[in-house]
Amino acid sequence: MINIFKTPKKTVKKFSKYLAMEINNSANNKENFFIAISGGSTPQLLFKKLNKKYKDKINWSYVHIFWGDERCVSSESFESNYGVAKELLLNSIDIPIENIHHINGEEDPEIEAKRYSEEILKNLPIKNDLPSFDLCLLGLGSDGHTASIFPDQMELLKSDKICEVAVHPETGQKRITTTGSVINNSKKVSFLVTGESKRKVVAEIINCENGYLNYPASHIKPKNSKLIWYLDKSASQYL
Repeated sequence: MINIFKTPKKTVKKFSKYLAMEINNSANNKENFFIAISGGSTPQLLFKKLNKKYKDKINWSYVHIFWGDERCVSSESFESNYGVAKELLLNSIDIPIENIHHINGEEDPEIEAKRYSEEILKNLPIKNDLPSFDLCLLGLGSDGHTASIFPDQMELLKSDKICEVAVHPETGQKRITTTGSVINNSKKVSFLVTGESKRKVVAEIINCENGYLNYPASHIKPKNSKLIWYLDKSASQYL
């Protein structure tokens, strides 16, 4: 399913409404809602929108927040996905502290990847012998990467582990990422993508054109549901 809106703000507005509905539907049934979120500029807009409009309209007590990936930096760093989410959203909402499951980016990457895998395994329901998020929210890099699965590390798409250590191909920075196997085992997967720098890769992935299979994001095909795209006009320009 592809949803296109005029601006990044309108794209985020529509996704926020969709997310609030999904969470509250679970809460009304007294069921936990397990979500993996991402970092980047568009999720920052999302956190601001959720804080401004849905802070008191979402039953946060049923929400368990995880991260699809994290940079191996201190949580106080401006590069920390958790740190940004904490500042823009988490500090402002009424969510039990034990429902926030962040990656400790300052710890040894290999040890933390193992610990976080166990954290996910301990909390999430199991389907197809793997943990299953209710919703996995993904971004998209102009190189076609998603989470922290980069084009030169395609093996992470089919890893039998829950989390792995990845390395940014240009900076050499280590990151911890959920693997493609776990992402594709989610009940729902949504790409939230804005900006004209993404228009080429968006078009090639959605239209299955050129070397689209070289993009990690093109291999995100959830087993249990359809993939949902939320795009702004700039990102969808070549569709």
